[in-house]
Amino acid sequence: MKIGVLALQGAFIEHSKMLTCLGAVAVEVRLPHQLAGLDGLIIPGGESTTIGKLASAYGLIDPLRQFAAAKPTWGTCAGMIFLAKDIGRQQPILGAMDITVDRNAFGRQIDSFETGLTIAELGDPPFHAVFIRAPVVTAVEAPVAVLARLDDGRIVAVRQGHLLATAFHPELTDDLRLHSYFCSIVKCTQQSQP
Repeated sequence: MKIGVLALQGAFIEHSKMLTCLGAVAVEVRLPHQLAGLDGLIIPGGESTTIGKLASAYGLIDPLRQFAAAKPTWGTCAGMIFLAKDIGRQQPILGAMDITVDRNAFGRQIDSFETGLTIAELGDPPFHAVFIRAPVVTAVEAPVAVLARLDDGRIVAVRQGHLLATAFHPELTDDLRLHSYFCSIVKCTQQSQP
């Protein structure tokens, strides 16, 4: 299984290490031709405006949009923003998921936090989630499934078919369960395609 990690900016190295631990081949993606032959893609956290500008500069927006329409794609933090259909402002995004996202919903860097999240698809124990200037999902449309909420009800993880988005940074923990879950989405998609 070959999974790309968008390597324009952000925590791409950490995602690559976790994929390697799970036996997947991790491929850093910086140019459109590097998407060829991939079974899935992770769009990491970082700064969403910067990721959008760099993706535009390298001619990646349309190729990424086409990839996400056909193959498993997971956005973490800024990657969630990049996948959303609506972020309440103008900047380059893919618009692949039927979600509305509030950027930096928790405020500044100093307001970053960690918490345990119950994610039914992962089982017990709760997933240790790291939120750094994180977004939240403020609205979902069918067929988006909510995977996790904070105690106050705010949505922080969603899935839409072969697309996954998390507001937090699973790559900054030692817990491989979300990466394993994404790999299972990739495998299931591979098996269903001719």
